[in-house]
Amino acid sequence: MIDLKTLEDLDLLRESQELECKLAQGQNGQGEVPKDFWPTYSAMANAHGGVVLLGVREKAGVFSIAGLTNPAKVRTDLFNNLNNPGKVSFNLLTDADVQEVVIDGHVILSIQIPQATRKQRPVYLNGQPLGHTYKRLNDGDRLCDEETVKRMLAEQVEDERDARILSGFGMSDIDMDSLRIYRQMLKDEKPGHPYLEQNDLAFLTSLRGWRRDRITGEEGLTLAGLLMFGCWSAIQEAVPHYFLDYQERPEAKTELRWVDRLVPDGTWTGNLFEFYRRVYRKLVVDLKVQFSLKGGQRQDDTPVHVALREALVNTLVHADYTGRVSVLVVKRPDMFGFRNPGRLRLPFEQVIRGGESDCRNRILHQMFLLIGLGERGGSGMPKIYSGWQSRHWRQPLLREKDQPEQTLLELHMLDLLPPAVLEALRARFGESFDRVESLDRMILATAMIEGVVNHSRMTEICLDHPHDLSLALARLERDGMLLSQGQSRGKVYHLPGAAPVSPEQVFPAAFSSGSSGDSFGSNGISSGSSVDSFGSDRGVPMVPPVEVVAEVGGEGSRRDEHGCLMSHLLDAPILDDLAVLSESLRADLLERAALPRAKARLERQAMVEVILAVCEGRYVRLSVLAELLNRDPDGLRKGYLDALVKEHRIRRAFPGTPTHELQSYKKADGA
Repeated sequence: MIDLKTLEDLDLLRESQELECKLAQGQNGQGEVPKDFWPTYSAMANAHGGVVLLGVREKAGVFSIAGLTNPAKVRTDLFNNLNNPGKVSFNLLTDADVQEVVIDGHVILSIQIPQATRKQRPVYLNGQPLGHTYKRLNDGDRLCDEETVKRMLAEQVEDERDARILSGFGMSDIDMDSLRIYRQMLKDEKPGHPYLEQNDLAFLTSLRGWRRDRITGEEGLTLAGLLMFGCWSAIQEAVPHYFLDYQERPEAKTELRWVDRLVPDGTWTGNLFEFYRRVYRKLVVDLKVQFSLKGGQRQDDTPVHVALREALVNTLVHADYTGRVSVLVVKRPDMFGFRNPGRLRLPFEQVIRGGESDCRNRILHQMFLLIGLGERGGSGMPKIYSGWQSRHWRQPLLREKDQPEQTLLELHMLDLLPPAVLEALRARFGESFDRVESLDRMILATAMIEGVVNHSRMTEICLDHPHDLSLALARLERDGMLLSQGQSRGKVYHLPGAAPVSPEQVFPAAFSSGSSGDSFGSNGISSGSSVDSFGSDRGVPMVPPVEVVAEVGGEGSRRDEHGCLMSHLLDAPILDDLAVLSESLRADLLERAALPRAKARLERQAMVEVILAVCEGRYVRLSVLAELLNRDPDGLRKGYLDALVKEHRIRRAFPGTPTHELQSYKKADGA
């Protein structure tokens, strides 16, 4: 349970986890559970959990305590509704999750909402999952579409998604060479195994690639059997969205350029078994890892090889092959990236800690295990982490993306604390740097490498508790080793003299009249790489040291041939005023924005595609984007832009002030 004693603790909490504050005064001022609590309860339960504080007012990231006159009444009403199936489908809370907290002499209720398990999701309202299921996206509660709800329901009831018998499919849909090679690998791994004496159908049945339903009597090829050993044409028929993609990229960039690519193109089977065999060889063929000796014998199978093998198997056996995202494996000089459709079935902490397994495709997992590939009992991710730690590389980055649902794993081959960075920090701070704790040293190194750092980025890099990260950031700021911009979850930190670009620097004329327009919000920047294309750019346009940026001004008002504002502080021009654009560019933008301009309601994915098209190649000011799309600026930011930034599909020009009225957005490279 969280520990709250002061308003400062609320600020730390805002940085470290999902937080929602509600006044909860009720009509008579005695306090009540507000109606908008319930969508938040559903949304947090269906995402990663969070904290709701009743009796706290929040405005523009600033907290004030109102308190509750009768907290016992509010608590009773809360549990009465939680245990009413007509109100909410599942009560996740115990008495320990709801605590009275006294701050500045006022009593508030702190409600810790846990993440619902797979068997509990979807958590919905009013007795009806469709149209009453919410999910937490950024800091808002969003209604889930019908496809998302149905996927939650399927995940709830199907422990193994690959056991389904495929009507109309048979042994003719199996690639017999794949089955033969698998049999040989089993023989090499386990000579004398009883399965080896069976004919092909019996062998496939023993692997549960073919099964008979004892209740219905139905018999046939399972989804696992087809995915593992099937022919491409048959797999396409059974799973229309199935697609496998391997890309080897020559540089540490987000651009979609490759020197080698493997996709199902009719020249090979397209099944998982052959994809694994081909891709694993490509991943490790030129791996620059020193071999070790064991018993006087060279050991080529290093912990890094084990980690890559486990990451590839994990990607294939945990994928939701009904999803609309392809399996993607990327190899670059600086990293390996793995993506599979579908979210994690267990909380992040449990996956990383290991010891518990909930594999989406259990039959596929067993097939790989039988030939010595993959790990049992939830030990796969710990093996990946330990393999990377053996080389002192940056901690693997595991994350989820909600729209469309996918899980991403990035394995960067970057030293945690490069010697050159340590020397630069030591030169900057002197002996003070040598006295800071190891966590503080990691934060400072990240700030130097990536330009800015925030709480969420540090949770990706290290395993320290979120509260400890908050304290470390506050300590470094107090000691003058970091400076900050923004508030709450919008707060970013940078080294002295290395501030991110500000609107004042790019638009000096807009501030000369005394109208600054500062508006600090609660949305944090996304400093991670492009998750769709596994990019390495941190996506934060940086400025030179303070003594250089002071000379910005005259050059900041220069415009290119299309009428876009140019600044040497940014990596692309800014489209800040439609009226001054060239006719050709204005016509092109209006054409790209034609769909939302013509329709008041538009499917989310269609709107996202339009936003990315309009923001390609240049930063577009929010007010201009809203005008082009014929939408309300605030609704556009909260409904789309904040989420796209978090998903690393667009970038903010001014990450230190995320909700500034001059904020501008650009499509991320590779998005």
